[in-house]
Amino acid sequence: MQYRKLGHTDIQVSQICLGTMTWGEQNTEAEAHEQLDLAMEAGVNFIDTAELYPVPPKAETYALTERYIGSWLKQRQNREQVILASKIAGRGDWVAYIRDGNNCFDRKNIETALNYSLQRLQTDYIDLYQLHWPDRKTNFFGHLGFEFDPDDQPVAIEETLQALADIVKTGKVRTIGISNETPWGVMQFLQLAQTEDLPRIVSIQNPYNLLNRSYEVGLSEISHREGCGLLAYSPMAFGMLSGKYLNGARPDGARLSLFERFDRYSNPRALKATEAYVNLAREHGLEPAQMALAYVNSRPFVTSTIIGATDLAQLRSNLDSINISLSQDVLLGIEQIHTEIPNPSP
Repeated sequence: MQYRKLGHTDIQVSQICLGTMTWGEQNTEAEAHEQLDLAMEAGVNFIDTAELYPVPPKAETYALTERYIGSWLKQRQNREQVILASKIAGRGDWVAYIRDGNNCFDRKNIETALNYSLQRLQTDYIDLYQLHWPDRKTNFFGHLGFEFDPDDQPVAIEETLQALADIVKTGKVRTIGISNETPWGVMQFLQLAQTEDLPRIVSIQNPYNLLNRSYEVGLSEISHREGCGLLAYSPMAFGMLSGKYLNGARPDGARLSLFERFDRYSNPRALKATEAYVNLAREHGLEPAQMALAYVNSRPFVTSTIIGATDLAQLRSNLDSINISLSQDVLLGIEQIHTEIPNPSP
């Protein structure tokens, strides 16, 4: 395993982070514990979760993922060996069951959400606490263009950052980060941290994969210049880049077979690009999924690649991507496909 610094801190996180959003829906508690054990054996020390998980989000399974991690931490007694990240859910009528639908990024919600997460995780601190998506109305979760809403009344970023600063002072949170953010939002957090002497965000958790390299357009420069790296989620585009969904295939138990809502990477251009990437990998004797992950691992603005799996064989393969170095021919082939079919699923 390789390790990188989390922002400007001295915290070293594994270049591969174990994602957990299937636990409680596609995976049982016992299976979650098996995945955690295997990942730790491979050198992974970074675990990412959220109060929202598992997905698809629904009231019946709300926060099960954190509970599964908490029971594992209690059984293994290894909290100090883990860099644990979680997230507070933001506004949205689709999560009205969270805090009676009044969830936003004000002080009350941040403190309440954090305290419940700590209880579920059975720990007294979280290493990285993140805002799951912006409080304001902006373009994220696959929406490319920004549409201004003059009636939008979000919690001011300065108010949110001050509340986060106060929970950091309590020792319940070590560092803070943001997720599904735009360049404007990231720079607001960074500017306010500097001018108001508030905690600096250490990471940005956004989607990044061969079908969606939109992060490169405005955010990668911020990562480089501000020392605020990407925690890349969906590096395999919901499993699409493994090739298992090509030609209309829907394997039993796979995410796209179970849940129709996950169609972000299934449009005709994305399917065409996926086929090209899969063929490129096979031409060079690579597993398509491992090539996709190795590409994300290799980007200098990426702090950690968040992988997910529903079985141990899949997890082993994904973990092995850290040992793959892509040749110049493969990288040139990737760029050629990207030039022909750029960002089919932003």
